Amino acid sequence: MNNKLYGNLIFELSRAGHRGYSLPTNSFEGHTTKELPATLRRAEDAALPECDEMTVVRHYTNHSANNFGVNNGFYPLGSCTMKYNPVINEEIAAMKEFTSLHPLQPAETCQGALEVYYGLQQSLAALTGLSEFTLNPCAGAHGELTGLMVIRAYHMSRNDNKRTKVIIPDSAHGTNPASAAVCGLDVIEVKSRENGLVDVEDLKQLVANQGEEVAAMMMTNPNTLGLFEQDIPEIQRIIHECGGLMYYDGANLNPMLGVCRPGDMGFDVMHINLHKTFSTPHGGGGPGSGPIGVRSGLEEFLPTPRVILSDDDTTLRVETGDYEKSLGSIGSFFGNFGVVLRAYTYILSLGNENIKMVGPLATLNANYIKDSLKDVYELPIDGLCKHEFVFDGLKDKSTGVTTMDVAKRLLDYGYHAPTIYFPLLFHESLMVEPTENESKETIDGFICVMRKIAEEASTIPDEVKSAPHNTPIGRVDDVLAAKHPIVTYKQMINDKN
Repeated sequence: MNNKLYGNLIFELSRAGHRGYSLPTNSFEGHTTKELPATLRRAEDAALPECDEMTVVRHYTNHSANNFGVNNGFYPLGSCTMKYNPVINEEIAAMKEFTSLHPLQPAETCQGALEVYYGLQQSLAALTGLSEFTLNPCAGAHGELTGLMVIRAYHMSRNDNKRTKVIIPDSAHGTNPASAAVCGLDVIEVKSRENGLVDVEDLKQLVANQGEEVAAMMMTNPNTLGLFEQDIPEIQRIIHECGGLMYYDGANLNPMLGVCRPGDMGFDVMHINLHKTFSTPHGGGGPGSGPIGVRSGLEEFLPTPRVILSDDDTTLRVETGDYEKSLGSIGSFFGNFGVVLRAYTYILSLGNENIKMVGPLATLNANYIKDSLKDVYELPIDGLCKHEFVFDGLKDKSTGVTTMDVAKRLLDYGYHAPTIYFPLLFHESLMVEPTENESKETIDGFICVMRKIAEEASTIPDEVKSAPHNTPIGRVDDVLAAKHPIVTYKQMINDKN
């Protein structure tokens, strides 16, 4: 490999005796050195690379060129909402007035930080139509679990302990059944109709047979096909009449902003993936935040600590107090403060007038791409989508080119691939979400490349099947990489030998 651009492994650049640092001489009790106890010392030296400073700097700088994100190019990752993160968010989050705070310092010395928490809670309540929010959960799935714990605590407070089942559509996010299981609840799956929406008749039958045991129904709206669940008024009536609560998975909240609010639809509890809808970057597994909101009457079950406005509306205080029905602590302190700062900055930057444009523009962009490509890609469910949509591979199945091949070929043209093989409702799912931030010119470029790949699939299919060709690493054996990953340099050497 030509390593001028991409660089070797840092271990391969190592040369015995090279150093990239110089530590000052330390003195303890008048001595220049002090031996560590044998119990704290390694039996042998750590196998660390030995490189000079410029080699290290160039190595990591070259590798950084391999990163791809929304600052590099179009990132149409369906379901994950990889939205542009304005630089002002980073500037605010990096302010020393915030970064130098300690979570245990007295509340009167960090009123600004508490005001950020309180202001965001109020903003989220206004945007969703719910009564109160907690920012404590540190991820979307953590928020799901916390929301289900609130629901379970509610039923137990009424001695309704038999409610241990949660109804979840087959079009829901995969974390929904996982969160229910972690919470000790059993999952009942409700089917979707051919139009991709919840089968209300199937739901009625489930409730007729097991309604007294239903704790809640979890709904992702729009669902993972990007479709708005039009029967929510009827669904929430069915669940509420049997004594259950409605849970709203807010991971797909992006197209709802400025259009409708879950609280107005009849939902009792919801979580928001703060790092999706409100711009914080979350690639590589973090950071995240999963605030949960509740309708009026459920506030007492929310976790602690809480940021409370004083009776005279002049100061904010932190309460961990004796809330009899509260879940207590579900994490350290108040969750991920940096994510909260970025989200609040984003909301304030848009303001009331501009945040109303988020949903309509996200919906417009997604439908424009869908309608521009549905003649060459299989669209299993036609009609208006919201922020995302799902193709079922290429329309021409005779080429043998798969969704995986299309995704890999996109990398050659400088685009991040969409989500593939999810949702599981279709065999060749290809899920695209453009977000509201993208310009028509960017979207037109993506459409052009997608059409070109479809043409290549018919004329030069082997070129597509063997992609990518212009990336540091070509097509890998996914199964081998998953079952036998090489994660250490020493193992690499042994494998080569």
